[in-house]
Amino acid sequence: MNTTATELSLENVSYAKKGAIAYVTLNRPKVLNALSKRTWEDLRAAFENARDDAAVRGVILTGAGDKAFIAGADISELTHLTAVEAEKSSSYGQEVLNLIENLGKPVIAAINGFALGGGCETAMACTVRVAVENAKFGQPEVKLGVLPGGGGTQRLPRLVGKGRALQLILTGEMISAQEAYRIGLVNEVVPSAELITRAQGMLNQIFANAPVAVKYSLEAVNKGLEASQAEGLALEASLFGLCAGTDDKKEGTQAFLEKRKPQFQGK
Repeated sequence: MNTTATELSLENVSYAKKGAIAYVTLNRPKVLNALSKRTWEDLRAAFENARDDAAVRGVILTGAGDKAFIAGADISELTHLTAVEAEKSSSYGQEVLNLIENLGKPVIAAINGFALGGGCETAMACTVRVAVENAKFGQPEVKLGVLPGGGGTQRLPRLVGKGRALQLILTGEMISAQEAYRIGLVNEVVPSAELITRAQGMLNQIFANAPVAVKYSLEAVNKGLEASQAEGLALEASLFGLCAGTDDKKEGTQAFLEKRKPQFQGK
């Protein structure tokens, strides 16, 4: 997108910017925020806007209502897809989630209910996942005759290990927020009244740090997971060098020596 906006006019996703935070909300509560083709397109538009807006330093992604973050794919669409159309749909969803994962800015998934199928996959593409106590997680696609098509077969084992991932994928079972926390699928579990506040607090903790260092840390981890350890270490050293050449590095080290809070400028 060539322009950025404080608010976007989208059909299935709401976008609002308050300060340095963009709030992206799946807004189809009557169908538990299911992922239709239009919803994927709206998600892409929202995150492209957040990516291109220099004033946005982080994003909170959540679902409208109190039942679901995203309950999965829109089955009314899935049932009519041909094999070719299904592959294209899977690839498009993967592109959107890759955009979220590689935004260059932290994205907090504020999981306010069901996160199933594509909903769980969307949460996994985010930087950090915070869930309410009654949230439910799962990859139930095998019960519909398909497999996870939005990155679930790739991101889930990276988060929880091969064995646990295969158990969830092959059984299609749902797990509680507490179990998701135990196996490392979510970072924190909080009461529903504290969900957005905790996500905001986490972003504000990140915002207190050097913006360039935050961006490069995200890049080092995300790209490193796709490479060998040797390649990842080489990337880390390169990005460390780039950080060391910034004004923020000078400010950060000087502030440490002077025992004061640093004033980072993002350059």
